[in-house]
Amino acid sequence: MKFSAIFEIVDTMRVALMLGIPSVFRAAWASPSLLFNPAALSRISMASIWISFSQGDAHAQGDKEKLITPYATGVVLDLGAGHGHTVNYLDRTKVTKYIAVEPNTLMYSYIREKAQTSGYSEDSGSLILLSCGAEDTVSIMSSAQAKVDTIVSVLTFCTVPAPQETLRSLVQDVLAPGGQLIIYEHVLSRRADVAWWQSFWTPVWSKVLDGCCLNRPTDVWLKEMLDDSGKSLWAEAEIWNPSDFEGNDSEDDWFRRQLGRFVKK
Repeated sequence: MKFSAIFEIVDTMRVALMLGIPSVFRAAWASPSLLFNPAALSRISMASIWISFSQGDAHAQGDKEKLITPYATGVVLDLGAGHGHTVNYLDRTKVTKYIAVEPNTLMYSYIREKAQTSGYSEDSGSLILLSCGAEDTVSIMSSAQAKVDTIVSVLTFCTVPAPQETLRSLVQDVLAPGGQLIIYEHVLSRRADVAWWQSFWTPVWSKVLDGCCLNRPTDVWLKEMLDDSGKSLWAEAEIWNPSDFEGNDSEDDWFRRQLGRFVKK
């Protein structure tokens, strides 16, 4: 792993702190009791950080257009919706309902704005906002009222508690047979040196960026997911590197991304 990449990790954390700390100070000044609620302060910080960080969605636009737009259909469940960028890649003629799972309610105004621009609204029932986490499949099913056709996860499973159990529960209990799981995730590098630094920085990185872990092999967990009889859960499974779309080599990247499409049997 190049020294410049290590410096980039540190610099990214520095920038995140500079973006998040002012909003945390303002919130704590207005309500000192927040000082005893680290989780709330983390959400406040991340909402501010994401305003700037999510502007980088443009650099991944080509990947998402090729991954999400042609495949997302029917009822779409967007895990960790953030500011709602996924809705920009949905084909309104193929996607009937957009369900945004986002525990940080400070993001909701952004989700509503983007969803309404794309033709989804709470009044019409085509937009549902859920403040639970991806792991709360009971609440998700209660609101969706039926299994969903497509699950989209963009840079989300880095923060999900008990990620392997959550993935299995979502696929088995929430995704309809023949439905698709679409992922755009950063994952553990296949290079031992890069993976070492990812694990080294994760304890600090996760504190700065609201629980985000750099070293989860989400792509491997999904490819190896089996049903109760020991057979693959997938009728189809495809994994791409962003380099397959962008022409760039990502093997030295500490923020290594994997794109995937999995079709449930």
